Amino acid sequence: MKILVLGNGAREHAICQALGKSSKNPEVISYANAHNPGIAQIAKTVEIGDLMDFQHLTRFAKNEKPDFAILGPDDPIATGAADELNKIGIPSVGPTKKLARLESSKSFARKLLDKYDVPGNPKHKTFFTEEGIREFSQECGEIVIKYDGLAGGKGVQVQGDHFSTLDEGLAYAQECLRKSGKVVIEEKLIGQEFSLMFFVDGNSLTPMPAVQDNKRAFVNDRGPNTGGMGTISDADHSLPFLTPKDIQQAKDISIRAIGALQAECDEPFKGILFGGFMVTKKGVKLIEYNVRFGDPESLNVLPLLSTDFVDVCEAIIGGTLAETNVEFFQQATVCKYVVPEGYPDTPVKDVAIVLDESEVPEEVEIFYASVDKKNNELLLQGSRAIAFTGIADTLAEAQYLAETATKAVKGPVFHREDIGTAELITSRIEMMKKIRTS
Repeated sequence: MKILVLGNGAREHAICQALGKSSKNPEVISYANAHNPGIAQIAKTVEIGDLMDFQHLTRFAKNEKPDFAILGPDDPIATGAADELNKIGIPSVGPTKKLARLESSKSFARKLLDKYDVPGNPKHKTFFTEEGIREFSQECGEIVIKYDGLAGGKGVQVQGDHFSTLDEGLAYAQECLRKSGKVVIEEKLIGQEFSLMFFVDGNSLTPMPAVQDNKRAFVNDRGPNTGGMGTISDADHSLPFLTPKDIQQAKDISIRAIGALQAECDEPFKGILFGGFMVTKKGVKLIEYNVRFGDPESLNVLPLLSTDFVDVCEAIIGGTLAETNVEFFQQATVCKYVVPEGYPDTPVKDVAIVLDESEVPEEVEIFYASVDKKNNELLLQGSRAIAFTGIADTLAEAQYLAETATKAVKGPVFHREDIGTAELITSRIEMMKKIRTS
């Protein structure tokens, strides 16, 4: 068996690692836009090319003849990588361009949930001109402004975090209108965020463990938003501040959302659904959907997958997930990213770092991201560099392992020491207690 993995970040390293553990011993081939030292150790063939160059991609795929592909990043999925591979007879774990609008268009996603009466939408409105934006924003109180397309995780601005006054927010809304011709304005939700990902085969959804991401760059949730500085998941596959009802609401919203999407597009969704949710006083609300594995979220859940990942992928493509017993180890995970100094705004680049793997505890998984290896040196490439996922019976133990592992990296880098700590988790538990009882 031969499997093509599209992409070259830590998420794709985790995908390749999960494939490498399969009893079916598949040959993994990689199509990437940059070298990844972790993927290079697993993949038999690595083809370097532009992820958006589908002519190059399909030429490589025709020559290699993989049984199927797993699609990693958002841009090629949204632009139709699955469609192009389908044309040459290669199925994908990843949706078509039409279905990918659930992620690539914020207005499409909100409109879809409204049209099919799917719960979970906050108060929202899509605008095509400036007319009415100020009035609607004042109705909402504090607001969130969303660029309609993909923006590398940087298209959403939240009042109080990214801008203070309504006038500042309206300036960003005008920028969104200039770039895409529309902008989505939503009420600001107050609560705790969590991520819930699903395997989807066109017929059913199988949930993965719940995860919480920490997007702010610095300790105590300060600084600019990032792609994600690290993540936690608990041994019971929930999170300390969530209730079983919260998880069930997120599942119910997602089952109905996928049903609505398939009805709207008249196509089966086969791939990964990644829901970003917030627990509020009024229940669970949908922040957004993505149509791929999260990064860092996949670095928590894929190492816990006890079912053969190849079997899961084949069930997604074949529509037999309901007949596949998908299980995860009952363990806690804490993932911490080591990133270049200056990240995310002015990161150092092309500077060498040293990782002494002998200093990394055995219970920690290492995932390479934006680093290159030249002349036996690891060079920072300007984004999140290396992730360490500690795996243990408790969050406290997993946090200790991940934190210990970060010390194995020497060079101009930093990380968030507080991710997974008792202090940070307790503050979030207390916040949710106040929200639920107020």
